[in-house]
Amino acid sequence: MCLEYQAQGHPESPERVKMTYDYLKEKGFSFQQAQVCSGDDLLLVHTRSFLKKVKENQFFDADTPNIDRIYDYAIVSVGGAVEAMKKTLEEEPSFSLLRPPGHHAGKDYLGGFCYVNNMAIAVIKALEKVERVAIIDFDGHHGNGTEDIFLGHRRVTYLSLHQYPAYPGTGEASQKNCLNYPLSPGTGEERYLQIFSEGLEKVETFDPALIGVSAGFDGYKGDRLLSLELEVKTYYDIGRSIKDLGRPCFAILEGGYSSDLPLCVYQFLQGIGVK
Repeated sequence: MCLEYQAQGHPESPERVKMTYDYLKEKGFSFQQAQVCSGDDLLLVHTRSFLKKVKENQFFDADTPNIDRIYDYAIVSVGGAVEAMKKTLEEEPSFSLLRPPGHHAGKDYLGGFCYVNNMAIAVIKALEKVERVAIIDFDGHHGNGTEDIFLGHRRVTYLSLHQYPAYPGTGEASQKNCLNYPLSPGTGEERYLQIFSEGLEKVETFDPALIGVSAGFDGYKGDRLLSLELEVKTYYDIGRSIKDLGRPCFAILEGGYSSDLPLCVYQFLQGIGVK
């Protein structure tokens, strides 16, 4: 279903998921169909009035197309995130390869190609079963929506590495439980992984029972939206570093718009141990 909608010329296209799916299928990965989430699940994070606007297409955002039935597509993406979380707690690490992404969607706003916050809903659902959850967001843009939802939440820690300045213009400094690492354009692999390691030390101190990863691949050197200049193999190292924390972990797709997205995703999945 996530391949059924698009906006002409928009970077968040169905092709990015389709080509990644095809590549992973060739590599032997197995997939299962996502189910829609419930309206009650959405209300764990978003206001009723905001959801009504999305459902009725009563919104305008220059970067986030007002597409017919976008609400129906978005709740499948949320459902995939929730299923990935549940599978991880019950069985093994898992990854949701669905669109639209979600980390720019706050309690009562959308933006940055995001309509509702997939990760936030999955995490709130996870807190029904575990005491503490850490969110690791390595998308090259700051997850302002995720921070909006969880700022000050005593049972959640949010870690974000992102280019700054860049859209959405937030994440310049850490706040309470939200650990922000703004990175200059051209940061490169070596410096990025050094800072990432520092952030993971703080996550480990928080002692989460579960880790949710907002996996965005727009920091890659071939991506046209940012210029962090990461390599394909950087994503293996990112995944391996998270795996080495020794906590159950699920991941969901956020950004990533280059033709090498399948390679980057594959390396990350190899590192984190998703099969």
